Amino acid sequence: MQRFNTHEVAIERAGNSVLRNTYGLLALTLAFSGLVAFVSQQMGLPHPGLLPTLIGFYGLMFATVRLRNSGWGLVTTFALTGFMGYTLGPILNMYLGMHNGAQVISSAFTMTALVFGGLSAFVLITRKDMSFLRGFITAGFFVLLAAIVASLIFDLSAFQLAISAGFVLFSSAIILYQTSELINGGETNYIMATINLYVSIYNLFLSLLQILGVANND
Repeated sequence: MQRFNTHEVAIERAGNSVLRNTYGLLALTLAFSGLVAFVSQQMGLPHPGLLPTLIGFYGLMFATVRLRNSGWGLVTTFALTGFMGYTLGPILNMYLGMHNGAQVISSAFTMTALVFGGLSAFVLITRKDMSFLRGFITAGFFVLLAAIVASLIFDLSAFQLAISAGFVLFSSAIILYQTSELINGGETNYIMATINLYVSIYNLFLSLLQILGVANND
């Protein structure tokens, strides 16, 4: 029994260490990404476009996955989050050009913080196992991917609100699942955990921004 308890304590301590490292790195990457977005927005830099954005994102993501167990993984993590911050700047300028655009951005930011904080706190307090969401996340990924591809081929502007709502649910599910994996020992690499949470927060913010933007334009 003593050995079992000692083993459990060791696992819990390791999980707490990964959790602290994850939230520490997440805070730094969000701050860095926000700074890059601010500079990009202030300088009025153009958006790189869909294809360069996808190439940059998946290229840096692939590099981060390959280097996740080395110090270079931190470099590619900041490169990835900085690049996504750069792509956010032109989007913010587009919304700032709308009526009440600043209020829309502020509301989306506040809602993103509340959703992330609330979901994370729920899992951290209850310590619930959210592994049952794995199937939903897998299915949701392919459904949303198909919706994005279809929107590039056909005019699905009438369904953009539904797609954004889908991304809100999808991102929320990943936040719940990833946080659960951290506290229950399913995720042991804080770099990958940080990237997963960052991308979820990024997509959550953009989706809420689009939903509120549509509501603002009636």
